[in-house]
Amino acid sequence: MNIRQEVEKREYEYLSKYATKSAESRGRQSEEEKCTIRTDFQRDRDRIIHSKAFRRLMHKTQVFLAPEGDHYRTRLTHTIEVSQIARTIARGTGLNEDLTEAIAMGHDLGHTPFGHSGETVLAKIYPGGFRHNIQSLRVVDVLESGSTRRGMNLTEEVRDGILNHTGSGVPMTPEGQIVKVSDRIAYINHDIDDAIRSKIITADDLPKESMAVLGDTHKKRIDTLVRDMIENSIDKPTAQLSDEKLQAMNDLRTFMFKNVYHNVRVKKVEDINKVNDIVESLYNYYLYNFEELPSELLAMKDEYSFEELVKDHVAGMTDRYAINTYEELFKNFKRFF
Repeated sequence: MNIRQEVEKREYEYLSKYATKSAESRGRQSEEEKCTIRTDFQRDRDRIIHSKAFRRLMHKTQVFLAPEGDHYRTRLTHTIEVSQIARTIARGTGLNEDLTEAIAMGHDLGHTPFGHSGETVLAKIYPGGFRHNIQSLRVVDVLESGSTRRGMNLTEEVRDGILNHTGSGVPMTPEGQIVKVSDRIAYINHDIDDAIRSKIITADDLPKESMAVLGDTHKKRIDTLVRDMIENSIDKPTAQLSDEKLQAMNDLRTFMFKNVYHNVRVKKVEDINKVNDIVESLYNYYLYNFEELPSELLAMKDEYSFEELVKDHVAGMTDRYAINTYEELFKNFKRFF
């Protein structure tokens, strides 16, 4: 018996009966030889962490466009916070931490430059619309290829968790359900922290009803939600918050959309217009100068439409690469970030 098999055996001994066991994975899109050390879910996590798409997250906007300061979240730090919260919940409920971490690390790989502002532009101009969760799945299935394979060839459980981490879909595994809630726990609370730091809001502005239920500090709110998630999910086939905590969190999320995410001081009309111009101009440029796409995308021109490959290229850009490329292509561009 090798190390992987010993780990798989131990999972049946110490994990909850509702946990997704590595040995029972639904498998990969293409069969491949198993690792003698790592389980399939551990390999998925490692493939994601070592990918180019994962590294690019450090230079992609979370909420604040070009913030002045070093402590604002990026898409990468958000991903790490989601993973930490999700792993704590998975451990507390006896679910599979490796699967949980793999989903968390991969859930936002498809995000565009300039955060949801960039996503909104691509959703308007790309035929069929754009959703970052669908693009995240495309990244791991197609765009992030290894030396001998197309895509990362991840397990079905990880792919499902990535696709359904947002929107109306429900992840097939309780580990995926944990990540879906952890994503919301993370971004609501760290965006509050960043909004207070930037003086967009003050702690006194936060809805008192939610504060009474969740706590009046960043630490207390996360602790309350993590504990509730564990207590409400342990020894159950699904993972979810209690109705009380879920309502308080959703009320806080509504407050954030009204006072932060749509606040003109966070997303100035001028900056939004510039983001629109950059993303749309780059999309249109490569659509009419298709031969200038990277070689790995050009190699797929017989399989996918020009529009889809151009969308892939623009969506994969970091904020600074998009700005620099725009500046290089359009010489009259005046730097504004």
